[in-house]
Amino acid sequence: MSASQASSTTAGLIVRRLIQLPFIVLAVYTLTFVLAWSVPGNPLENPEGRRPSPEVVEAMKKQYKLDDPVAFYFDYLGKASGVSYLLGKDDKPFDLGPSLKQPDWSVNEILATGLPVSMTLGLSAMLIALVLGIVAGTIGGLKPGSPIDAFTQLLAIAGISLPSFVIGSALLMLFAVKLGISPVGGWGGLSFVALPAFTLSLPFAAYISRLIRFGMIEEMGADHIRTARAKGLPRWRVAFKHALKNAFLPVLSYLGPATATALTGSFVVEKVFAVPGIGQNFVDGVLGKDITLVMGVVLVYSTMMVVFNLAVDVMYRFVDPRIA
Repeated sequence: MSASQASSTTAGLIVRRLIQLPFIVLAVYTLTFVLAWSVPGNPLENPEGRRPSPEVVEAMKKQYKLDDPVAFYFDYLGKASGVSYLLGKDDKPFDLGPSLKQPDWSVNEILATGLPVSMTLGLSAMLIALVLGIVAGTIGGLKPGSPIDAFTQLLAIAGISLPSFVIGSALLMLFAVKLGISPVGGWGGLSFVALPAFTLSLPFAAYISRLIRFGMIEEMGADHIRTARAKGLPRWRVAFKHALKNAFLPVLSYLGPATATALTGSFVVEKVFAVPGIGQNFVDGVLGKDITLVMGVVLVYSTMMVVFNLAVDVMYRFVDPRIA
């Protein structure tokens, strides 16, 4: 495939995915709406403390269209997508509405505060996972059956099997309580990021390690690798220049959903390390049936998932132009 053909194919892929994006997000939005609306309870109820009068509750239901699921569905979709803004019905684009359980905050403000924290944590975890996974997988793939391969495989199984709250609690006890070299929780500089990011990275690092290991074992036995070795090229050069590139392709497929999962699935880690990300707000929104907050978070995260998968497909074309 020529360079112009590859560029044309990549451009066509991007256009197709961008056309598909609103339909995928709409499907996720609809499913989330049905599930969130079917949960028993009322976000305006306050079991602790003073409750608003029935008249106030009814007025708020009408204001936020909580008494009509169809009206809420289309009204919220129009505001969140920016259509209402384009039609002049809303004064700002991509309005995700007010939080029904946190009256002083809008969903946009909650996301603006918590999302950068969750993204920093998730991206740091994926960077650590890539480094650990590639190193461990390459070592195991070059020396299959060796003691060091068995050790890396044991660590990989532990990383996949142990829950994040167990690993996180153990790391907190060791580095924060016993050794005192890490803060117990909160958010700030690098010292606050290290432990939660490492904890979150372990399952991803373990899976990447296994993918790289299997890929390296297969590639090192391929004909073109044997030919390169027969020409006298050093084993390490053949492994890193030729074998690792092809062995990394399955990891690229995994990176899209894995990165989105790291960004959206850090709720437990955020809770253990008291990280002020979006996770705790989302959990509180689900428990309190704060439907605007739940819908807003799901819309943002589902869009990120589609975009990350598109980025992975584009990178595939650069790594291996033969892929159509």
